[in-house]
Amino acid sequence: MALVAVLLSLGLATASFARSGPTAEQLITAIENAFGITPGQRRNHIKGTCATGVFVANGNGARFSRSPLFSGRAVPVVARFSLAGGKPKAPDTTRNPRGLGLQFQLSGEQPLNMAMISTPVFGAATPRTFHDNMIALAPDPATGKPNPEAVKAFRASHPDNQAQSAFLATNNPPVSYATSSYYSLHAFRFINRANRSTLVRWQFVPHDGEQRLTAEALASGPANFLEQRLLERTKQGPVKWDLVLTLGRPGDVENDPSVAWPEDRTRVTVGTLTLTAATPQADGSCGAVVFDPLVLGDGIQPTDDPVLQARSEVYGLSYARRSAESSAVR
Repeated sequence: MALVAVLLSLGLATASFARSGPTAEQLITAIENAFGITPGQRRNHIKGTCATGVFVANGNGARFSRSPLFSGRAVPVVARFSLAGGKPKAPDTTRNPRGLGLQFQLSGEQPLNMAMISTPVFGAATPRTFHDNMIALAPDPATGKPNPEAVKAFRASHPDNQAQSAFLATNNPPVSYATSSYYSLHAFRFINRANRSTLVRWQFVPHDGEQRLTAEALASGPANFLEQRLLERTKQGPVKWDLVLTLGRPGDVENDPSVAWPEDRTRVTVGTLTLTAATPQADGSCGAVVFDPLVLGDGIQPTDDPVLQARSEVYGLSYARRSAESSAVR
């Protein structure tokens, strides 16, 4: 009964409330209450670094999708690496996901976006769980920190948060943005020239290899190192990731990013992302980009994953708010 009382006092989801789902405005407001507002900046993944380069497909992807992304031509890319959360001074040792947003600038086409993070699953099966997580993370006015009882109550009542939490607890953060994989999280449908549909998820796998902070580095590392290491790494030479598709089978979940697919699914490498330059986001080309994951173009279709659908609205509203704040300052 004590747990139920905590949940009700915090406004966390009851069964009847969960069916209604939060609006984009409610989600953004919950994020702002959890992290605060930095005028003119993103509400989440606020701390980031820009990069540029190209993507070149190897021919394998054309079997599954007619998207121009898989033409084999070099496609210019604007990238943004980031630390999850809305606090611009959060230390880079934080056990939060790292993000990678990509905008592929297809010739004569609308851009194609991908918005990924460094965990293979997401911490919410529905927008309601994400909303409730933000409520639980809102700082207590008395301490300036989240209420431990609120966090405990959230975790106990939302099992769809457990897989991502377990991954973050057992895998130290990466040494560099360049030494992490990035995952689509959501399933998408690839449509080829014969109109054949294939359910896929994808992963960008680093050529530099997966490298994670040691326990010592995690405990004593500097607050800011991710951006500087990426700037230095791109000066040493191109940084590369392979784009690897995981092919779904009938019965694989397609609308729940908190659930991983079985390990035995077929994986196909379909191209390579090469980044050749990185800049602080204040000076880079990624600052104004909205990496809306529903901007896909012909050959790639979204599923009805409710989190994927909600992200598009939230990204748009976040951009509108920060743009209005930036205009007011001028």
